[in-house]
Amino acid sequence: MTESATTLRTDPGNGLADVRRWRRFGPVKLSDHALMLAAGGGLLFLYTPILVLIIFSFNDNRVTTLPLRGFTLVWYERALTNGDMLAAILNSFYVGISAVVLCLLIGVPSAFALDRFDFPGKALFRRFALLPITLPGLITGIAMLNMFRAMGMDLSLMTVILGHGTALTAVVITQVFARLQRFNRNVEEASSDLGAKPWQTFFFVTLPNIRSAIIGTSLLSFTLSFDEIPVTFFLIGRENTLPMYIYSTIRRGITPEINAIGTLIVVGSLVLILLSVYLLMKEDE
Repeated sequence: MTESATTLRTDPGNGLADVRRWRRFGPVKLSDHALMLAAGGGLLFLYTPILVLIIFSFNDNRVTTLPLRGFTLVWYERALTNGDMLAAILNSFYVGISAVVLCLLIGVPSAFALDRFDFPGKALFRRFALLPITLPGLITGIAMLNMFRAMGMDLSLMTVILGHGTALTAVVITQVFARLQRFNRNVEEASSDLGAKPWQTFFFVTLPNIRSAIIGTSLLSFTLSFDEIPVTFFLIGRENTLPMYIYSTIRRGITPEINAIGTLIVVGSLVLILLSVYLLMKEDE
């Protein structure tokens, strides 16, 4: 006779408890393993192409094919001495930084308005503020292209900046608004009671408390703008951003220089995203 059967006969209450415990925790452990396998498979599916890109950026072979011939850094040297590519990189930095400034100028006051004031249509305004980031970039690009054409504006980097700012302002609004919702307003009241003026309270009390959220969302917005293609495709003029340069180049075939610059973009984007996540998590503590 097994131990569980003996326990069930001598103490039915304990035996039934053991059965319930097995039924409760046994399947959970099995589902945990299945969930871990599914998550691992998903990550493998997502990041294997990036790993292949990084590996081939160091391959001493101009043709992107196996087997690997050796290790080299010559493709990075050629990528960083390519005049057209460097111009595209500078344009991407210009567009990304300008779009972040535009997002902050619109997003931060909007977040304060949502947090501090009650006005007619507030709920509707909050939902419409989130609409651009939920729309496909294809729709946003076409809509803004039609608007700029109707206004008689020529396509340029400025139209790209306006497009990116429109699409990414929602990121700033949501993150700053979420931080303001957790902000202790008593600190501002104490500052006012001590004689501080409203602008002093804002710059020395409020802003330091939401600074990490602003920095984190700025880094995230810059990363999204730097890598953006759909909106840029419709709004770019004669100049190129780096994603558009890569897109036009790979239509003739993938070159090792593209692998090299792609690796640099992956590393830079990963650093910015991790830094933004760290700052947002630090703000939550």
